[in-house]
Amino acid sequence: FLAHALLAGDEPADRIGGLLGDFVKGPLPAGLPPALADGVALHRAIDGYAETHPAFVRSRQRISAARRRVGGVLVDIFYDHLLARDWGQHGDGTLAHYSAQIYASLECFLDDLPAAAREVAALMQRHDWLGSYRDVGAVGRVIERMAVHRMRRANPLPGGIDEFLADPAGFAADFAAFLPDARAFAAGWRAQRR
Repeated sequence: FLAHALLAGDEPADRIGGLLGDFVKGPLPAGLPPALADGVALHRAIDGYAETHPAFVRSRQRISAARRRVGGVLVDIFYDHLLARDWGQHGDGTLAHYSAQIYASLECFLDDLPAAAREVAALMQRHDWLGSYRDVGAVGRVIERMAVHRMRRANPLPGGIDEFLADPAGFAADFAAFLPDARAFAAGWRAQRR
C-alpha cells in the first residue's frame, strides 16, 4: 500500500486509486469515478513494470522455492517495510504526517470505494497500517493476516517474514535500485495521462 501511494504522486485520487488496485478487478472504470479509475490503472501499470524490473526480479529470486508462488506479494510487503523504515530518505515530511494525509483522502473517497476496500480502509486507519510498516514484527503480522484473510485457499504465506529476515541487506539493496526507476516510470505514466 505505502509504495503504491508514494508512486502515485500528489493527487489524492491517484493515491487512493493506487491503494485500491488490489480490490478492483476487471476492466476499468469498473464503476469508479474516472480519477480513481486512473489511479487503479497506474497501480496496474506499476505492478507490470515491477514484474520485469531487474531489482524486483532479484528480490523475487531471494524468496525460497517453498514460497516462490507468493514471491511478488512478499516483495511488495518487504518494499513497503523498507520504504517506511527509511522514510526520511524517500518521502517528504514525516511518515506519520504522510499517513494522516492518506487516511484523510480515504475518508473523502469512501463512498466511491468497493465494499471490500471500505473495510480495509477502516482497518488501515484504525490500526495505522502505513505507519506500522516501520516495524518488521508488524510486517510479519500483516503477512500472517493476509495468509488467512486475503487468500482464498491454502497458501505458503505463513512465516513469510522469515524470507526477509534471511537477507534484509539484499532486499534493501534491491529496493534502493528499484525505487528511483519506479518513481521515474510512474511520473512518466502520469505525465502521458494528462
